Amino acid sequence: MTQVDFIDNPEDVEITSSGIQNNCSSLLQKVSRQLDEYFSGKRHLFKLPLKPQGTVFQLSAWNSLLQIPFVITINYLQQTLAIGNPRAVRAVGVANARNPIPIIIPCHRVIGKKGSLTGYAGGMGRKKRLIELEVYALTKELERIS
Repeated sequence: MTQVDFIDNPEDVEITSSGIQNNCSSLLQKVSRQLDEYFSGKRHLFKLPLKPQGTVFQLSAWNSLLQIPFVITINYLQQTLAIGNPRAVRAVGVANARNPIPIIIPCHRVIGKKGSLTGYAGGMGRKKRLIELEVYALTKELERIS
């Protein structure tokens, strides 16, 4: 998989999630199923063959995003430390903004140094909802097991 896009106008989409699961390639079916599981709070980790296209630096930044556990957030400086380049805070922000596989490569888990929500190519509303979705899913799971 090389790219995932946000759809702003669902009425423009001709194939529904169930249509994807019935009429498309096995990879697209797997992606659709795992995204459905993520949004329903049942999936915390995606298991998909990812092949994002980017520079060596971008690939290193995106790979570091894959190491951030579900519901955990880090700041940009922490991400630069994870890739061994602590002076590249802005470059990491730019790389994250160009992440071609959002949600699955979880750039929404990177926040500002003081805990503030900062830029997200998918929009700040989406970023906030994704973080809230993960917190809610974990809360429900903890309630279930306690």
